Amino acid sequence: MKFSWRTLVLWLLPITVIAFFLWQSILTRPQVATPMINAANTRLTYGRFLEYLDRHLVRRVDIFDGGRTAVIVASDPQLENREQRARVDLPLYSPGLLDKLKASGVDLAVYPPSNNSQVWNFLSSLIFPVALVGGLLFLFRRSNQMGGPGQAMDFAKSKARFSMDAQTGVKFDDVAGIEEAKEELQEVVTFLKKPERFTAVGAKIPKGVLLIGPPGTGKTLLAKAIAGEAGVPFFSASGSEFVEMFVGVGASRVRDLFKKAKENAPCIIFIDEIDAVGRQRGAGIGGGNDEREQTLNQILTEMDGFEGNTGVIVIAATNRPDVLDTALLRPGRFDRQISVDPPDIKGRLQVLNVHAKGKKIASDISLEAIARRTPGFTGADLSNLLNEAAILTARRRKEAITMAEIDDAVDRVIAGLEGKPLVDSKTKRLIAYHEIGHAIVGTLIPEHDPVQKVTLIPRGQAAGLTWFAPAEEQMLISRAQILARITGALGGRAAEAVVFGDDEVTTGAANDLQQVTAMARQMVTRFGMSDVLGPLSLEGQNSEVFLGAGLMNRSEYSNEIAARIDREVREIVDRCYQEALRIIQENRAAIDRVVDILIDRETMSGEEFRQVVAEYTVVPEKERFVAQI
Repeated sequence: MKFSWRTLVLWLLPITVIAFFLWQSILTRPQVATPMINAANTRLTYGRFLEYLDRHLVRRVDIFDGGRTAVIVASDPQLENREQRARVDLPLYSPGLLDKLKASGVDLAVYPPSNNSQVWNFLSSLIFPVALVGGLLFLFRRSNQMGGPGQAMDFAKSKARFSMDAQTGVKFDDVAGIEEAKEELQEVVTFLKKPERFTAVGAKIPKGVLLIGPPGTGKTLLAKAIAGEAGVPFFSASGSEFVEMFVGVGASRVRDLFKKAKENAPCIIFIDEIDAVGRQRGAGIGGGNDEREQTLNQILTEMDGFEGNTGVIVIAATNRPDVLDTALLRPGRFDRQISVDPPDIKGRLQVLNVHAKGKKIASDISLEAIARRTPGFTGADLSNLLNEAAILTARRRKEAITMAEIDDAVDRVIAGLEGKPLVDSKTKRLIAYHEIGHAIVGTLIPEHDPVQKVTLIPRGQAAGLTWFAPAEEQMLISRAQILARITGALGGRAAEAVVFGDDEVTTGAANDLQQVTAMARQMVTRFGMSDVLGPLSLEGQNSEVFLGAGLMNRSEYSNEIAARIDREVREIVDRCYQEALRIIQENRAAIDRVVDILIDRETMSGEEFRQVVAEYTVVPEKERFVAQI
């Protein structure tokens, strides 16, 4: 640890003062031959002492401790008048004792109190100021050091991690599946490396870039890639680091962060989860000027205020752009808003190629087949998928990852851990009919997604599962497809009612009914697919209530419209349920046959299921991505 001369002098000064006072106290201590009080092993009561004194048996008395203790030399008649030393505790008030001792002709000596108590009193009074001075010196020394969390004197300074030349180990080549976002950010890096290329035509460097996307799509990974590619000073912080319980601390940290950034311009500031500090102002009922709003105001001023912000690019990431303040999103602050969406099939294949490096994968596994099986997976999901497959491979003591591990990993990522197999009983048969009800309805409706797998092995909270492979890159969903999904979700409940009767219907369809109700309501209130209400959107996309924003607003429709919405939702669900009942009743033989096979095997692939059903009825042609795999 490095000390300066100033620090050394500040440390030595109080130590020198203490040593001087200690030395003076030792020098001024009286040098008298004080007999030891503990030399008297025998203790004598004060009454017996007075009795000895009246009988003239006391020869010498030494008084200590300001008259509280005496050591006497007396003749003891019980010991044949031999002399002995005894200790006597004297009372506080004995004014006639000295006169009586003088009258008896006793050899008397009075010793002053020892100075040791004064020294210790002085030291005890000096401990607190010395400790205070030492603590302040320690804090001042720590405050002179750069960086380091937990600085007691630096709580108002920015906690952002600073790197003059960030070595994150991540480049743009390591980020796959989000090519559009990479292209936009590569342009920002070029701005920093070769600004003359853009300034020659009058272009200005963007002040802010906002990365928007669901969790796990690679927003933070992109920031690491920018840090690895840019070659300029890089500051990274989280939105929650600016907000503290002390008023004004967040704004002070923002000022300190941008001050350091301007001193090192051109540079990049990355703020992760900016929604923690950038939420809409005035969200509380009655407004308010809380710490978060002051911090946001300071960010707005630093990004585009009176002084300007030259050479500093702010990159932020969030998965909640709907809650951000509008002043933060305007051009001049965040000039670019880049959507980082889940990758398509080509993107998923690129992500799998990146994460497959360093893993032993069997030669018969096709990463393209895995990419086709995982629509909607983000980059983090795909990374977790291959990692889970590798863990299962090591657990099963295999040398390479096979398709069995991939299948189990997909099921585990989507549905959860595998439970204990069900015993052969009425419950297992009821669950089999429920799952086959989903599968048969989804298979015989042309607009429904094809079945991928049916299993009776419990996973997570589900006792059985039916997997469907959705159509690839399905950006838009038609009315017929939504109705098909509602009908398929009701297939399990319909199978229970047809096979076991209405009295034996179980709670297994609770989650299905929630999904059905939500889809039917969205058809009526959001997508304008109602025959009664027509093409009207009566509800927003976000159903969350913002305190002060949506709580006090009036309803978007009247009570009469609300009643019509409820009736229309019920009619849609009833029509689909009747269609599911019809399919189950007309294909009862196929269902019984498939249930027997499923109970015996516990798991059936989609292709095996369709082959059995095709023996009893005509299966409509669909896009079967699972069959292609």
